[in-house]
Amino acid sequence: MLLLLSLCACTLLLGSQAQDRASMWRGNDGSGRCQYSFTVASPGEASCPQGAGGPELEGLKTRLGLLEALVSRLAAGEAGPGSTSSGSAPGLRDVLDQAVGERNLLRGEKQRLEGELEALQRRVEDMRKETEKLRNRPCPPQRPPQTHNPALQDSGLVRPSGGSSAMSHLMGRPNSQGNTGSLRDPAWEFSGPVFQEMKAEVTEVPAPDRPEDTSGCGQLLSVGEPVVHRKADTIAGKYGVWMQDPDAVSTYGPSMVWRIDTVGSDVRQLFGYEDMEQLSKGFPSKVMLLPEAVESTGATLYRGSLYYQRRRSRTILRYDLSSESIAARRDLPHAGFHGQFPYSWGGYTDIDLAADEGGLWAVYSTSKAKGAIVISKLDPDTLEVKRSWETNIRKNSVANSFMICGKLYTVASYTSPNTTINHVYDTETGQSKAVAIPFKNKFRYTSMIDYNPAQKKLLAWDNFHMISYDTRVGLP
Repeated sequence: MLLLLSLCACTLLLGSQAQDRASMWRGNDGSGRCQYSFTVASPGEASCPQGAGGPELEGLKTRLGLLEALVSRLAAGEAGPGSTSSGSAPGLRDVLDQAVGERNLLRGEKQRLEGELEALQRRVEDMRKETEKLRNRPCPPQRPPQTHNPALQDSGLVRPSGGSSAMSHLMGRPNSQGNTGSLRDPAWEFSGPVFQEMKAEVTEVPAPDRPEDTSGCGQLLSVGEPVVHRKADTIAGKYGVWMQDPDAVSTYGPSMVWRIDTVGSDVRQLFGYEDMEQLSKGFPSKVMLLPEAVESTGATLYRGSLYYQRRRSRTILRYDLSSESIAARRDLPHAGFHGQFPYSWGGYTDIDLAADEGGLWAVYSTSKAKGAIVISKLDPDTLEVKRSWETNIRKNSVANSFMICGKLYTVASYTSPNTTINHVYDTETGQSKAVAIPFKNKFRYTSMIDYNPAQKKLLAWDNFHMISYDTRVGLP
């Protein structure tokens, strides 16, 4: 008997053919030979491939070819002589087992393909249902053109569709002049759709402003870009201090600019310029010779007086600009001086004086504080210490500091071009915290920083250059 196996091409069945399954049948061909035929549906291809076909089809052909060879050998053994001998029985049994194994593999492959086909059919059905939903969804109604109707805006009412609702009843009532229907907007009359969107106008209402602080105080939020006003002419101006009086009460107005070059062993000259323009040109209108030498860059101006530290001492002096004389002097109790507790850049910056919205301050350290920054509020007339605060910030760990609204701010580095204001200490709460407000040392050697509360600016001396920074102060 000759066994002929043929494999029909695989076809992806969808729609009405989704119920077809793999099948096998047998029959006689025209010459009377027995013919077995298989049909297996494949979900992986949309049509029968041309030529060699895909890898799955090639694998099936290979397996069926092997099966044909095995069946041919089996048929030859059964028909030939000696087929019942003991030597041929084990060989036939092995061939039969191998054929059964191939059959099982084909069945498993058929089941896998059927499972994939069912999953694909379910997905196609879901997509079809979703498409039907989209087709049946009605288009949104067109919005009517907005028509200005003062009566409708004043009433605060909007009219929905349908005339039987309570809103329709309200809108149909007579107005105060006895007219009916004056609240109806013709743009809202529709005859086609059975529903209508509600129309509402949204008016933005600004949040209530926070109560302003009468002192204009707040927290430092940001520092602007450095602005250069002048460069010192000689080596004496590598370090220095420049100032404007935030509360000028003397014959010199608030636009007057004051400057001291602090390099030298006997610093006494105080230069005055009528305004910022004259400073930039280098034309002083006033030069004063201070009676006692200045120590470092910690001087400040406040209410018509220059406050500074006398050289090689902890003595604070108040120099009255109008009378050009010393108006008050006082030792700052236990304050370090002449290099005991300076800022990280050095320069004998042991005592740093500052003025802000709250008054006059001294920033320094003592042996008792072991190098931590001490802040003292000073009486601007007598220089008496009113109150002191000991912080947890090491003075020699920061490059400089300044006061804003009773808060001490410290700068991390005096040389880094892009550094930060890294600490703030609040004298009102007695608490300090770390911050990270960007600050630029444009010329990489900042030896003085002070805040001017009248202008809301920082004034700095950076490697011969007099620089200012805009600040933004407010509620966090």
